[in-house]
Amino acid sequence: MWSVFTLNRPLVWTGIAAMASMSLLPTLMLRMAALAVVLVGGWDAWRQIRLEATRRRLTETALTLSPDGVLISNAQNRIQAVNPAFTQITGYSDDEIRGLDPSVLSSGRHDKAFYERYWQTLNATGQWEGEVWNQRKHGDEFPEWLRVHVVTDAKGRVTHYVGLFTDISRHKAREQDLQRIGFEDPLTGLPNRRRLHDLLASRLQRLRAGEELDIALIDIDGFKAVNDAMGVDKGDRLLSRFGQRLAAFVAGGVVGRLGGDEFMAIRTTTFDDHEQWVEELRGHLSEPFEIGETPLRLGLTIGSCRSPDDGRDAGVLFQRLESALYAAKRHGRNHSRRFRPSLEVEGDPQLELLNELRQALAHGTQLELFYQTQHYLDDGRLAGMEALLRWYHPTQGMISPASFIPLAERHGLMTALGDWVIERACAQVAAWRQQGVSFVPVWINISAVQLIQGDLEAKLSASLAKYHVPAAMLGLELTESVLLDERAGDISARLVALRDKGHPIAIDDFGTGYSSMAYLKQLPVDKLKLDRAFVRALPEDSADAAITSAVLAMARGLELDVVAEGVETEEQRDFLLAQGCAMVQGFLYARPERVADVETRLRRDAEVSLP
Repeated sequence: MWSVFTLNRPLVWTGIAAMASMSLLPTLMLRMAALAVVLVGGWDAWRQIRLEATRRRLTETALTLSPDGVLISNAQNRIQAVNPAFTQITGYSDDEIRGLDPSVLSSGRHDKAFYERYWQTLNATGQWEGEVWNQRKHGDEFPEWLRVHVVTDAKGRVTHYVGLFTDISRHKAREQDLQRIGFEDPLTGLPNRRRLHDLLASRLQRLRAGEELDIALIDIDGFKAVNDAMGVDKGDRLLSRFGQRLAAFVAGGVVGRLGGDEFMAIRTTTFDDHEQWVEELRGHLSEPFEIGETPLRLGLTIGSCRSPDDGRDAGVLFQRLESALYAAKRHGRNHSRRFRPSLEVEGDPQLELLNELRQALAHGTQLELFYQTQHYLDDGRLAGMEALLRWYHPTQGMISPASFIPLAERHGLMTALGDWVIERACAQVAAWRQQGVSFVPVWINISAVQLIQGDLEAKLSASLAKYHVPAAMLGLELTESVLLDERAGDISARLVALRDKGHPIAIDDFGTGYSSMAYLKQLPVDKLKLDRAFVRALPEDSADAAITSAVLAMARGLELDVVAEGVETEEQRDFLLAQGCAMVQGFLYARPERVADVETRLRRDAEVSLP
């Protein structure tokens, strides 16, 4: 960084030589000249000393300001100096630690072999770097990232050791939090689906002779109705209590939550009492739960299997559990069913459809985005498009989203489907912009699962950057139930961040959910989509007409745009126009169409509008 301090300079040596020769010079003039040379040499030496003092002061200031701890020890490994950050991290002051061996900080976590490798590397290479657990003055242990360098003299002899370390306690805590989030259900604290798969595989590997695994997949019957009746807070509390009671019953086993109202229990046993265990499990979980003023009894549907009788692979056992659960549901609620090979022969339509959906998602060839255009009411101009996911099955034809979207949400495929939609929508917007066909926003639907489980913000940013699409060209539609789902965290803050990036935000199916006006006022929303249920009977139905007028008046007060969905007749259009609705979407203007059909229509409309 700076040049090495030295007085071995020409001016200094010249001054010394002039000083030595002054008494030998014959004339006063020569002596005066020699004195001048001595002064110049002395000035140069003094300047070097001042520069070195300045460098030392700056170095000490930098070490004082550094957030990393610095420790300097001599060749005998006795501490000579530390910086303020060292004191702040360890609790030892400079006076307390000076003269001591750095091993006073040792936490005892590392064995003798560790320190032998440490000194071997340090002496061989002159440096060492790695993670070390040390101990503060008051006894609490902490992790640090340590770098040590050996300082030698001109002859290669060790003179000092310089150590620089960073307290990584927060980093380690964040790593643990991320690991916990990845493997733990945030509501109940139980292992999630991913962790359950790993735990089941581990138990299978450690099975000893004579041991078997009993596995049960438990679904709470009609939990949605319970949740709607009690409210989200009490529903979450019920799920948490349910998980606690299940864990108490399977003490020593494994209990986890797969998502929603599905739980799993695993026990290792040497008894041949599988059916009895399942019934005891049902009886224990069917005892009343004290949530609110009224005790609540739950109905349970249980699918179960036993390993190794029903399989030795975790993935196979998961599939057979789901098959058993669906078989139990087909026979009515509050039933139990153990897996048997004939279930696979019979084939469960939902299970089969789920497997085919996984294949369709893996290959991507059967999935397609249709687009339905949105138009301004005053002149019919194009205002935007909604991207709608469609699945064209090779044998069953077009499968309704109402059939496969709930299936994807239940079985953890919604995030992958949502990511696929984001990717394809961005690619299509980029293609249309390049062709000059369309420059209006494309709106995509965002599910609660994407917000809860997926990394929505990262996927949006990556896809927009990949296709060079402005965020303003990709609108996000969320239903009211998604906006009020506490599992997704602080929705308002996340929407503000997305809106700040440029994404327009819309509430879909407005009026069919909670419709909390106070909550709506706080949300960073640009647009409301009036649900087709209120448009279908316009203008004859006076109740729907009143609701529509009220929503439009409220939107004007909040300075929000409104898109009326499901407009199919001219009478509906005229009523909405008279009430001040700006935009519509429906069969009167366009049906959902494939990309090629949308492009053909847009080009035709563009040609008609030319003079």
